[in-house]
Amino acid sequence: MFGIGTQEIIFIVLIVLLFFGGKKIPELMKGLGKGVRSFKEGVKGVENDLSVKDEKDEEKKNGKTD
Repeated sequence: MFGIGTQEIIFIVLIVLLFFGGKKIPELMKGLGKGVRSFKEGVKGVENDLSVKDEKDEEKKNGKTD
């Protein structure tokens, strides 16, 4: 996984614990989850917009009009 070994992962986790403490980590993960969810929704919206545009372009190409 990206060339990161077990020792490096443990070291990163320990550093995060030192910086934020045990009580803040659930809040950080909750915020991270919300951010990821928002990003996925944004990507899905862009994909939908592009597919609608492609469909309209295809209809114009084939001579169909609404």
